[in-house]
Amino acid sequence: MQITVLRGRDEERRAIRRLLAGPTDAGAALVLHGEPGSGRSALVGYAHRHARKFALLASAGLADEASLPYAGLQRLLDPVLDRAGELPASDSRLLRRALAGSGCPPERQLALGLAVLRLLAVVARSRPLLCTMDDVDLGDRPTAEVLAFAARRLRRLPIAVVLTATSAPPGGLPSYRLGPLDESDGAALLADRLPEPPVRPVTEALVAASGGNPQALVDLAGTLTAAQCRGDEPPPPTLPADGALGRAYRSRLDRLPDDTRRMLLLAALDEDGAPETLVRAARAGGDSIADLTPAERAGLIRVEAHRITFPHPVARSAVVTAAPIAERRAAHLRLAGVLDDPAQRLHRALHLAAAAAGPDPALAGELEAAAVTVGGARASVALERAAELGDDPARVAERRVDAARYAWAAGETRRAQLLLGRVRTDPVAPSGTGPGGPGRGGAVPGPAAPPAGGRADLLRGEVELRCGRTPAALRALLAAADGLAGTDRPAALAALARAGEALCFSGAQYRYADLARRARLLSRPGDPPEIELTGTYLAGVSATLRGDLEQAGPALRRVVVLAGQLTGAALTPALLCWAASAGLLVAVDGAAHRLAERAVELARERNELSALPRALELRAIAEYWLGRHAAAAESSREGLRIARATGQANVAAVHLGMLAVLAAVRADREVCLRRLGEIGDGPAPYSRPWALAQWAVAVLDLTDGRHAAAAARLAALARPGTGRGQVLVQVMATPYLVEAAQLSHRPVAVAALALFDRWASSTASPSRRALSARCHALLAPRGSDEAEERFRTALRLHPVDTGVFERARTALLFGRELRRARRPRDARTHLHDAWETFTLLAAGAWADQATAELRAAGESVGAPDPAAARLLTGQQLRIAQLVAEGATNREVAARMFLSTRTVDHHLRNIFHRLGVRSRTELARALT
Repeated sequence: MQITVLRGRDEERRAIRRLLAGPTDAGAALVLHGEPGSGRSALVGYAHRHARKFALLASAGLADEASLPYAGLQRLLDPVLDRAGELPASDSRLLRRALAGSGCPPERQLALGLAVLRLLAVVARSRPLLCTMDDVDLGDRPTAEVLAFAARRLRRLPIAVVLTATSAPPGGLPSYRLGPLDESDGAALLADRLPEPPVRPVTEALVAASGGNPQALVDLAGTLTAAQCRGDEPPPPTLPADGALGRAYRSRLDRLPDDTRRMLLLAALDEDGAPETLVRAARAGGDSIADLTPAERAGLIRVEAHRITFPHPVARSAVVTAAPIAERRAAHLRLAGVLDDPAQRLHRALHLAAAAAGPDPALAGELEAAAVTVGGARASVALERAAELGDDPARVAERRVDAARYAWAAGETRRAQLLLGRVRTDPVAPSGTGPGGPGRGGAVPGPAAPPAGGRADLLRGEVELRCGRTPAALRALLAAADGLAGTDRPAALAALARAGEALCFSGAQYRYADLARRARLLSRPGDPPEIELTGTYLAGVSATLRGDLEQAGPALRRVVVLAGQLTGAALTPALLCWAASAGLLVAVDGAAHRLAERAVELARERNELSALPRALELRAIAEYWLGRHAAAAESSREGLRIARATGQANVAAVHLGMLAVLAAVRADREVCLRRLGEIGDGPAPYSRPWALAQWAVAVLDLTDGRHAAAAARLAALARPGTGRGQVLVQVMATPYLVEAAQLSHRPVAVAALALFDRWASSTASPSRRALSARCHALLAPRGSDEAEERFRTALRLHPVDTGVFERARTALLFGRELRRARRPRDARTHLHDAWETFTLLAAGAWADQATAELRAAGESVGAPDPAAARLLTGQQLRIAQLVAEGATNREVAARMFLSTRTVDHHLRNIFHRLGVRSRTELARALT
């Protein structure tokens, strides 16, 4: 088994090159160790290819010769054994006797090791020598000991030694453990092996299934069909049993004693790996846990203090599949017999289920009851097995839907999809009826009956919404709403809310009104908070999208209030996310952030990984509006990581779009373009990822002075009056649209600002109204009193503690306006404020723009005092500089549009932070 393409082994390759490039009169050695398939043999081959100036001795340990002392050494040295005559006679005789099978007495082991070292030195006289032994631990132990002995004594010899092992390396030698490949290296390896690289979700699934093992990836690549590469069919969930890695593990297994294989089977079936369980199970069958020692030496298991693990999933699989079915059943029963603690209820039921020979409704019920107490991926496995043991088709369908729901929550998206696919074809006729007639086991395949069918459509729609095709998601969710309306109103409303998400994601908001109408039919007076919240949310969003902000505001604020009344099982990440979304629509950003943060916390507490990406998306948007751009980027990075890990390609694209926007706002072109490249050209026009990408590119255009291009991009985000496109994204981007469209797209800017004004005026958000005032200032005649008044209003409205970046942008634009109106002295104050803030925020490109404007206004710019910059906030630093220049508190307040009381408060904090007690000391501290 050998991997010929080396991916993810850069450090090891560098170590080999250093070894071979060392001084010609000094030797060294290294050991490469890792699980089977990790690329040890490929690295040995790499060493051989790069040892052009070296003589070569190479061999490998053979398990078939493990009982023959020095068999490996004989094969390694055989090509140069004729030079043993150049050794002292005693060394030559000792070496020849050992390699001829006569062995070596213990008291002569040191002499034998030295004889081997001297023979290698003889060979290396005329040319440096590379000596390699692959799988040294697989062959006979005496060979491994002698080679390790020699490898430690090469300092004055032109000899390089490379050894590889599965188990722990010999002591006293530099060693490198070959870990799993990361996703990028795994993707590169798959691209090397396949005519066409698989699509990203397939690559992610294969890397996960392989555990990052290179040979496992090669084996999986060898089984892929073209449809699987494209993602049209599911990829193989496990490694092929007849692949190279599976054969390697089975060959090791075949050489173990029967007692060891019996104990190894118990360990493979007990996935918890608790040693105390194995000890009890072994004792129950008259075995001993000490029987695992040969398996540990063979690298099939790792025995730690509190856990027994397998180096790779395929090793566990090889152990299980190699055992006859009767032995597997007996092992399951033995393990079930010792799992008598109430906390082990689910494990016991699973072992009994694995040993069951046919349908067992009572055991199926026990599995279902135990699964509810555990949740997560284990509950999914238990419920799937419960479905297999049941004999009632309706209950079978319900259990499969529940199994899929738990799998989805745990982030096992592909497993959830497969389970839902089986629900579609579950039989609905009672057992024993159908075309085969009574008593013949016939059944009529068809869709699952409600409520399982409706719940399956709801889950199927949610999975498609996050991971697949939005039209398919919408169809499934609307079908779910229809199927559940008569039996489960909360679930039917949830289906409508998810359908609304699908419409907003795809840019088809014009259809939202129908969802609100259907939600009204499902609502009842006196509904509990969780039901009222969903219906009111749908009504509020619908009113927002049709422009009825007078009706939308109270409804959405009511949603935020209702979220605070949720308790117990009614408190879910989904409801909190809808409430956070409502809060963002009415610009209560703090409340929206708290709700999104609580949704994140709750999803983590309940291990609902699938809910995290959406909750983190909403948290990032709230942080954007709060001016916490660094926090928003961190939320989006985390959301992206989890979305990718759980296969949520659509949400991942949204997070990439948000990261691109945040990078563009910071004028970080490199990061922005990299994120846009990761999105690619997959998102459909008018979808949310597409709109975010367009917004990001437009901001870059604006930064580079391409105003017309920026305006055209932002104007195309939505089509007003049609309900198509990303209206909400365009509203968020309106300040940039107005800035870009002052000349070439002025009518578009005026129309967009009218919509933004209506929204901003319907909220109590000073930041929204500040942005509105800034936009009006930009559209006012240059140098007019109106423009100046609007800019001053914007600066007054910008919150002091949040939105610092946007306040600086307003100051920059105001300063530019004043400079162009030939008022450089007035401009410098605002430009200096902007420059300081951008500098402290590390917004280099924006600081450069402010610098250019300041120079144009006749002022040279220097960096703020580093010590003060580290101790003071941007606003505190500006106040301190004005005071140091001699301004009174009242004058500072007037220049910074603050109250005198606020300046007094800041000045006290400045004195405390800088350790000064007077204005004179403050001036000295800043010089």
